[in-house]
Amino acid sequence: MNRRLTTAFIVALLIAFFSTLWLSSKLAKKGGPAPPPAKSQYVAAAANLEADQVIRAENLRMIDWPATVPLNGAFTTPGALIGRIVLYPLSEGEPILERQLSSPGSGIGITAKIPSGMRLIALRTDEIVGVAGFLLPGTHVDVLVTLHTSNSPDPITFTILQDAEVLSAGQKTEPDPEGKATVSTVVTLLVKPEDAERVVLASNQGTVHFVLRNGVDREEFKGPPALLAQLSGIEPPPVKEPPKPPEPPVIKTYSVETILGKAQRMDDFQ
Repeated sequence: MNRRLTTAFIVALLIAFFSTLWLSSKLAKKGGPAPPPAKSQYVAAAANLEADQVIRAENLRMIDWPATVPLNGAFTTPGALIGRIVLYPLSEGEPILERQLSSPGSGIGITAKIPSGMRLIALRTDEIVGVAGFLLPGTHVDVLVTLHTSNSPDPITFTILQDAEVLSAGQKTEPDPEGKATVSTVVTLLVKPEDAERVVLASNQGTVHFVLRNGVDREEFKGPPALLAQLSGIEPPPVKEPPKPPEPPVIKTYSVETILGKAQRMDDFQ
């Protein structure tokens, strides 16, 4: 009796084992392995690239990127990047984006950083005018000018330019990694064409100073100019308006009509 029970138990175990194995194989065939995630390929830097560096074919390589996370402005072929200029340092393996490069045909060096419609103007500076050497590339400044005007014998100071970006200080186009001050004799500002005219005129007529702004401050100052009399608290004398030229006298004219028979004539006399 025990022998029969043992045999039946073994047969039941074998049936259960083979049934489980059969079901597992069916389920494995039905589901199959999970497909690999879809990938895209973008052009990346093959090595570290410095600002103002001209891209060559050996500086580029392709990298895999998840297709579910597309990169706006990225490149799928390296040909469109060869000859372009890097505006900002790029790390090895970093995908290259359109905004990190100069416009095609924009030139080399600092000219590649000038956006379309803008101008680059150089102004003299020193340790005092240049905010103790903290006019670094990438900072934003206001430009003030002090001069005399025909309406006031005392000098006045007013803001001639606001929120202008410093593109270079001396020969440096990149800020010091540690933020150290650097005294330069010339700084270049990125300005609009009309602002360039005003700055050149102001620098020739008076003394120019730079005022350093917070990097995120874009508020426009709309206050009045500073007058010398305001420093002493004395009201400036009123500006005398030039006398108006006398009006020309009104000349009266008279018309006389002469009738000779059928002929008529009109003469004017003063």
